[in-house]
Amino acid sequence: MFNDIGPLELVTIVVLAVLVFGPDKLPKVVQDVMRTVRKIREFSESAKHDIRQELGPEFKDFEFEDLNPKTFIRKQLENDELGLKEIRNGFDLKKEMAEVTDAVHSRDGDLSASPGSSPSSASSGASPSGGRIDMTKGRDGAGRDDHPPFDADAT
Repeated sequence: MFNDIGPLELVTIVVLAVLVFGPDKLPKVVQDVMRTVRKIREFSESAKHDIRQELGPEFKDFEFEDLNPKTFIRKQLENDELGLKEIRNGFDLKKEMAEVTDAVHSRDGDLSASPGSSPSSASSGASPSGGRIDMTKGRDGAGRDDHPPFDADAT
C-alpha cells in the first residue's frame, strides 16, 4: 500500500502524528484510521464482485488492474502473439548506429577529396577553400544543379 514511502518519511510521519495528536490519543486515532481503511477495502471488493456478476461468465478472468494502461500494455506484450520479441532481438541499435556513422564518415571522406586534387593535398587539408566544403557548389565547384542520389532506405 505504501510502497513509495521511505524509512525517513515514515519516521517523519510518526513524529508528526505524535506531535499533533499526542501520545494519549494516538492509539485511538490509529484504530480509527485502520477501521476506515478496512471499510474502504470491503466496499471496493464488494463493488468489484458486483461488477463481475453483472458482466457475466465471459468476463470471469477480468482483472480491474488491466484497466491501467501500463498494466494492459505490459500484459499484451507478454503474450507476444505478434512476434515482438523476435523483432526486438533482431534489431541491434548500436550496430545500426555504427553502420550509419561509418557511412557518414566515409561519405565525408569522399567529399573532402575533390576529383581534380591529388590524394596528398586532400589528406593534408590543402584544399582551395581551406579544408571547408562549399555545399552551394557541386563536387567540381562549377555550381551544377545535380541532385544528390536518391536513397530509398533513408525515407
